[in-house]
Amino acid sequence: MAHVSMAVNGRPASADLDSRTLLVQFLRENLRLTGTHVGCDTSQCGACVVHVDGRAIKSCTVLAASCEGAEVTTIEGLAVGGRLHPMQQAFQDNHGLQCGFCTPGMIMAAVDLVNREGSHLDEAAIRHGLEGNICRCTGYHNIVKSVAQGAREMGAAATPRAAE
Repeated sequence: MAHVSMAVNGRPASADLDSRTLLVQFLRENLRLTGTHVGCDTSQCGACVVHVDGRAIKSCTVLAASCEGAEVTTIEGLAVGGRLHPMQQAFQDNHGLQCGFCTPGMIMAAVDLVNREGSHLDEAAIRHGLEGNICRCTGYHNIVKSVAQGAREMGAAATPRAAE
């Protein structure tokens, strides 16, 4: 057993867990944050992507105990004050989902991509940045459109506006 404490979506979270418990299991089973999905059990699909200390990781590959003291953000933690995060809104606006199973991981990976690479992403950069995320329903066209819009809006939100 291991005692694990971390902040999840800005709130303290702790538990006594089997030391082999994966982060995705802790999030889903202990905290009931079921937006983080398990799609393949082999770290190939990206449905389980969350942010740990500001970086995207596949939570099915990380032990919860290794996240001691970390700041973890799940898809449930992106929206603020009842308003969707710009990337979430872009996926809604552009129908960047079909069944929705891959969508949380896709959005979390896209937010990380923008945070690392900036808001001026072309189609090739978006497709390359999402290589580790698989969607079984689409040809990715609307996903790429969604990420491009979300990136632009994240960039606009980060740019200070001139005093009026």
